[in-house]
Amino acid sequence: MISRIYIKNHLSFKEVELEFGNGLSVFTGVSGAGKSILMNAILAVFGFKDSEAKLIEADAIYEFDMSEFGIESSEINSFKLLKDKSTRYFINNQSVSKKNLSLIASSHLKYLSAKDISEFENSRLLAVLDHLASNLDPNFTEILKQYNDKFSKFNEIKKELEKIKLEEKKIEELKEFASFEIQKISNINPTIGEFEELITAKKRLSKKDKIEVAWQKADAVFSYEKAVLDALNLSDIDSSFFSEALNELKIARSSVNFEDLEDMDIERVLDRIEDLNGLVKRYGSIEEAINTLNNRKIELERYERIEFEKSELENEFKKVNDEILGLASKISDARKSCLAKFNDTLNGYLSELYMDSATLDIKQKELAANGFDEVVVNLNSTNLKNISSGEINRLRLAFIASEANITEFGNGVLILDEIDANLSGKEAMSIAKVLLELARFYQIFAISHLPQLSSTAHHHFLVEKNGDESKVRALDKDGRIRELSRMISGEHISDEATMFAKKLLNI
Repeated sequence: MISRIYIKNHLSFKEVELEFGNGLSVFTGVSGAGKSILMNAILAVFGFKDSEAKLIEADAIYEFDMSEFGIESSEINSFKLLKDKSTRYFINNQSVSKKNLSLIASSHLKYLSAKDISEFENSRLLAVLDHLASNLDPNFTEILKQYNDKFSKFNEIKKELEKIKLEEKKIEELKEFASFEIQKISNINPTIGEFEELITAKKRLSKKDKIEVAWQKADAVFSYEKAVLDALNLSDIDSSFFSEALNELKIARSSVNFEDLEDMDIERVLDRIEDLNGLVKRYGSIEEAINTLNNRKIELERYERIEFEKSELENEFKKVNDEILGLASKISDARKSCLAKFNDTLNGYLSELYMDSATLDIKQKELAANGFDEVVVNLNSTNLKNISSGEINRLRLAFIASEANITEFGNGVLILDEIDANLSGKEAMSIAKVLLELARFYQIFAISHLPQLSSTAHHHFLVEKNGDESKVRALDKDGRIRELSRMISGEHISDEATMFAKKLLNI
């Protein structure tokens, strides 16, 4: 539910802060007072509308699933709209795009606008029928579970078959490519670590001649060893430092050894390095080249037995397809047996709302996760796309009420924009009765023009405009009587209007 809203600098509203409770809340006021502006602000902070407000904040008590957007849900979630040069949106102080904001909010908030007919999505209509079927037959839930399990397997096999059939079309090309890579890598036959060893050997070979010439010159120092020692001794200078240095030099000289390179064929080494370097450039490393070789061998083996795999999968697919069609038929029969009950409940609410009857029919479509049933809704034999916005909103209201009545469940916020506009008093009262029934499950916000709906609300807010500034306040009992009286008789309130207002409020 929405527990609080705060608006700052939004057209005619300078500053507004309201707290809301459960049930039905209505907003009333004279034309031009700012009711629609206020409602748009509520919708805007949840990403359903645009707004010129500098700041809108809303607190919503609901556990939103926002993990995929990197946002954690709190006990009270804070929604915020900030507008400076551009409009920015936040949930729990974390930035979010308008698109993702409305996606998150729509899991809990439903705005009944003429453009949206999501209530009549096939999955939602089927869910109501499935609930009825489960109440009639305890085994129906198990049948649904079996179907879901089989459908998962059915989809896996279907995807495998499609993959095989796709591969089949280019199997020769794939086999040729796999064989080419196997031959290329196998001919070189690389081993891990070989490339690095050869590069090291190449570096040593490239410096071998220079190193040997340099040491031939440096070896002359050893022929002066005795002369230097004699000179040091005659000069009474300790010669141990020279002996130690010369010993270190001899050890270093002996370590310079190219015997392991004597039998090495430099041309062969260079050719080998070139081959290995080609593999590194193509595959990233020798390890990856070896992995590719092994993978291509597995692929080639699979290509060779693909016909056998295809035959086995086709047999398994046929078996699972027969099983799933059998389960889908049982599910469809159970749904059809409940269709009349659903239809009667829906038409009961449509009758209350003074609307023509609707018909629900089931037709067969392609197998899907919920079976092969499609529920088609027609209002007085007219397709939903061809009925007026007022009718579609009342039909949606009737469906939401039917769904809550049948499932005994509903959760979230319904936002209705001028639901009773251009209706008679009895039509408005019928909508009020339906909304009161829904208010057991939903928090409802509605702009109302008629006293019949306004009088039934659990919370009544008056929107007023003084000069250029709009304000909104919650009404107490006396305030409600005055506002309902105004709605009945106009600016000049009569005693009869006041009496009727009290009657509507059961006072």
